[in-house]
Amino acid sequence: QVQLVESGGGLVQAGGSLRLSCTASGSISRINRMGWYRQAPGKQREFVAQLISGGGNPGYADSVKGRFSFARDNAKNTGYLQMNSLKSEDTAVYYCNAEVRSTAGATFTAWGQGTQVTVSS
Repeated sequence: QVQLVESGGGLVQAGGSLRLSCTASGSISRINRMGWYRQAPGKQREFVAQLISGGGNPGYADSVKGRFSFARDNAKNTGYLQMNSLKSEDTAVYYCNAEVRSTAGATFTAWGQGTQVTVSS
C-alpha cells in the first residue's frame, strides 16, 4: 500500500511564493509519474504539473508556465512544487497524484489528501 502526503500549503499575498511537498511512502518499487492537480471552489479538478520518470522535463498547465516549477528527489520519493508570482486565481486545494509500481509488481494510482493554498489580493 502506498500513501501520498502533501505539505506546504498556506496563506500568501499575491506575488508571493510557496513550496508544496509530496512524499510517497509504502511498498514502492518505482514512481512512474508524479503530478499535481488543483481544485478551486465550484470548479473541476485541473492538471497543474507532472514529471514522468525518464521522460525529460516536467509538463505544466499553460496557466502556471513560467511561474511554477516541479522537481523530484527520487531518493526521498518526494516531489516539490515551487510556486512563484502567485495570483488570486491560484487559490485552490492542491492534490498530489502518483502512478506507482509496488514491490509486489502491481501498478496503481494514488492521491494525497490535499493541501489548501490561499492567495490574497
